[in-house]
Amino acid sequence: MRILPYSLRMIAAIAPIVIATFSFLLRLNNLGSIKTLIFDEVYYVDGARDFLKYGVEVTGAQSEFVVHPPLGKWMIAAGIKVFGDDSFGWRFTTALVGSLMILLIALIAHKLFRNSLLTGLASALMAIDGLALVHSRTALLDNFLTFFILIATYFFVSRNYWLTGFALGLALATKWSALYFILVFGGIALYRAFTHNTGRNLIRPTVERFSQFGLIPIAVYIASWSGWFSSNRGWARDLSSNTFSSFINYHQQMLNFHTGLTEKHNYEANPWSWLIMGRPTSFYYKSPQGCGAESCSQEVLALGTPLLWWLGTIALAFVIGMWIRGLVQKQVDPAKTIIIAGMSAGYLPWFLFQQRTVFNFYSIVFEPFLILALVFAARMILSTFKKSGEVVLGAVFILIFLNFVYFLPIYLGDVITYEAWQNRMWFPSWI
Repeated sequence: MRILPYSLRMIAAIAPIVIATFSFLLRLNNLGSIKTLIFDEVYYVDGARDFLKYGVEVTGAQSEFVVHPPLGKWMIAAGIKVFGDDSFGWRFTTALVGSLMILLIALIAHKLFRNSLLTGLASALMAIDGLALVHSRTALLDNFLTFFILIATYFFVSRNYWLTGFALGLALATKWSALYFILVFGGIALYRAFTHNTGRNLIRPTVERFSQFGLIPIAVYIASWSGWFSSNRGWARDLSSNTFSSFINYHQQMLNFHTGLTEKHNYEANPWSWLIMGRPTSFYYKSPQGCGAESCSQEVLALGTPLLWWLGTIALAFVIGMWIRGLVQKQVDPAKTIIIAGMSAGYLPWFLFQQRTVFNFYSIVFEPFLILALVFAARMILSTFKKSGEVVLGAVFILIFLNFVYFLPIYLGDVITYEAWQNRMWFPSWI
C-alpha cells in the first residue's frame, strides 16, 4: 500500500472529526419536525418522562411492567431534561450518540488497519448509511446499544478488558442483546489467556476474565436499576420480602415476554433478509399536503443505504473466507477477528428465534462490523492494485454517497410527491 504524502495524511487524520461534525448537523436538521411520537418512541419517551418524575416507570398511580433495562431511557431523559419535553428533546441524545459513533468506528479502524485513508473511509461510510441516520433521529434504544458496543469494541481491540467489561455492562443495561457480545468477547479473551499461559499461570488471568466479563457487567447492570431498588413503586417490588428475589422474579417475567413474543407485525422481517434490506421497518408514514402535487408522502424508513449494505454483504463473505483460511494456516488477523466476532454476536443469535417477532432495524448493532468488512476489503484492493485501486474505491464511494443522497428524503421524513416516494420503493417488500 502506498504511503500517503504528509499533507494528505493530515487531512485523512482530521477527516473523521469533520465528517462527524457535518453528520451531527444533518442529524439535528429539522430533528423535531415530526411532532408526534413515532414507532416505539411511544414506549421509550414515556419511560424517560417517568424516570425524570419518579425514578421508575409507572402508569398513573400504578407500577408499570417494562421489558427493557433503564439506561437507554435515562439517556433519552437527559435530552428531555436539557431541551424540554418536545420532539427535539426526545431525540437529541440519540443524534449526539449517532455522531459520536462515527468517531468511534474511526478509532477502531485506526487500531485495526493503521492507515489514515482507511480510518477516514470507515467514518465516511458510517456517516452515509441510512439506517444509522434514521436511528440517530429516532428515540429508540438500539442506537444507544450500538454506541456502547462500539466503546466496548474499541477497548477490546486495545486489550483493555476492564473497560471493555464496563462498557459491555452499559450495553447490557440498555438492551439484553448485549449479552451475546459479552459471551463472544469474553470467550475470545479467555481463549487468549489459555493460549498464552499454562499451569498455575492460568489462575490469575482466568479470574480476571470472569471478573471483567462477568462480575463487572452484572454490577453495572444492577446499578442501572437503582431507581427501581430505591422506589416502592417499581413493578414486582412486593413479590417477595427479599428485594433481590423480587428483582429476579421480575426478570423472569421479562424473559418470558421476550421469548414468547410471537405476535404478527406488518413489518416483521426474518434475519435471513436483514443484510440485503429485504423488509426495512417503516417508522412513520403520512400523506400530508404541501409538496406541490395532488398526492404527497412523508415517510421515515429504517433502510440502510442499499448499495453500501449489498457491497458490505459481499465484503463480509470475503472476510469469512479469509478468516477460515487464516484458521487453517494458523494466522491471526485482529481485523478479521473483530469483524467475525461482532457479526457473530450481533447477527447470528437472531436466527435462533425463528418464531419470535423481530425487525430489520435490529441490524444497526452489527452494522459497524459490516462497514469494517468493507474497509477490510478496501485494504486488500489497495494492497493488490495500488493506484488503480484508489480510483476504483473512489468511484465506488461516490456511488454509495449518491445512493445515500437519493434516499435522503425518506431518511429525514421530508414531504415529497407520491411519485418521488414510489420511485424510491425499489421492491414491493419495501412498502
